[in-house]
Amino acid sequence: MMPKITLKAARVNAGMTQEDVAREMHRTKQTIVNWEAGVTAIRPNDLQALSDLYAMPIEYINIPKLKRKRRRTAFWEEEEGE
Repeated sequence: MMPKITLKAARVNAGMTQEDVAREMHRTKQTIVNWEAGVTAIRPNDLQALSDLYAMPIEYINIPKLKRKRRRTAFWEEEEGE
């Protein structure tokens, strides 16, 4: 079994920049950055398109877990542990 690699590694192995991928997929560079960083979810059809673009089976690409944005505590709410 081949070890999984990150989206960024798959892109770099394909010899592409984030700008190249954005142009090919008709997305913004920021979208590609967000996918690679786990900021936004990747739709299944976009994941398949990335797999095709990188010539890498989806099974070998490690999809980053979404990073949760920490909600700021409002001044009237208690901080955790208080």
